[in-house]
Amino acid sequence: MKKVVALFGTCMLLGIVAVKAQKAGVMVKAGLNLANVTVDKDGAVDDARGIASFHAGLQADLPITRFFAIQPGLFFTGKGTKVEWNSITSSTKPYYLELPVNAVIKLPLGEDASFFFGAGPYVAMGVGGKNKISGSFAGIDFKRTENIKFSDDDPFTEGEQGAGYGIMRRFDYGLNGTLGLEGKRALFSVNYGLGLAKLQSGTSSSEDELGKHRVLSFSVGIKL
Repeated sequence: MKKVVALFGTCMLLGIVAVKAQKAGVMVKAGLNLANVTVDKDGAVDDARGIASFHAGLQADLPITRFFAIQPGLFFTGKGTKVEWNSITSSTKPYYLELPVNAVIKLPLGEDASFFFGAGPYVAMGVGGKNKISGSFAGIDFKRTENIKFSDDDPFTEGEQGAGYGIMRRFDYGLNGTLGLEGKRALFSVNYGLGLAKLQSGTSSSEDELGKHRVLSFSVGIKL
């Protein structure tokens, strides 16, 4: 685990050094997540299971040409889902440290503004979160909250340590799509995260495709 945290920190540090070397930009970004989890092996989601969360972090902008840039970032981001059945509501809200790297095309709209769009991969590591259940049964109200349990999987070793039923895989990965408007000091973007990793630990069956993250995000960024 310590090696993984160090790896995330090193990647972000190298990105910041590269930004300074190229006199490129760094920005603070934060915003709303509308998260969900797939419900079948075709990747479909149930809109009623969506849940709101948030994200916040840093993003670098490394210009390759006037119209093309690489944008690595490091974010604290919330994902998850909820289920409502009769008078019972259950929710899962895991939080991750996420490292996206997007390739972005910029189309100028004026001297200091541009429209951009792009895509790229991301990797993420679970760092916390809560499972909550509440409702009423036989006329008695109840409410329970517990910490999400992650497997102790180390990506530098074979196998998955600490796997089991009800234990989430610590590592998530997938693809991003992003578009938005960028000004001289700020930007607004819409992002979509398509998770490719199964959330249940201890499974590798190709038939078990249930439970993958889907996150629609709305972000505001301020350039430093």
